[in-house]
Amino acid sequence: MRRDCSDLLNGEEEEQGQKRILFVCTGNSSRSQMAEALLRHMAGGRYEAHSAGTEPQHEVNPFVIEVLQERGIDTGQLHPKNVRLFMNQRFDTIVTLCDTARETCPALPDAARVVHWSIEDPAAYQGSYFDILSKFREVRDELEGRIQRELVQDIG
Repeated sequence: MRRDCSDLLNGEEEEQGQKRILFVCTGNSSRSQMAEALLRHMAGGRYEAHSAGTEPQHEVNPFVIEVLQERGIDTGQLHPKNVRLFMNQRFDTIVTLCDTARETCPALPDAARVVHWSIEDPAAYQGSYFDILSKFREVRDELEGRIQRELVQDIG
């Protein structure tokens, strides 16, 4: 069944001046969780960061917690959420982080800035504990760079 995300930007305006960003991936257990926590950490309350999944998992991947805590980033608020929870809320920017999420949420209105970053799913990577940890660090660093360049650069 095709999900329609067109209502994600049609809700009421939030607090003026604070931009709302929604990161969407399939499981909301790795990429979007990292992006949410990284943006909160980097923007220090100037952005309201959220994440959701089109088919959310039951828990955040433990490697996500580990690689974020390595940087001193708070992980206490992280938990998987279904994108449907946000359907009647307004967002300034929606970032899809995987091709599957983009395909299952294609109908986003022009009123919002919609960005797609095709980020590799670190949870799909196989190898030793240290190999997998390294892959999660790689994805964390990629997300951090993209958030800095493409979302947070205008914060002064």
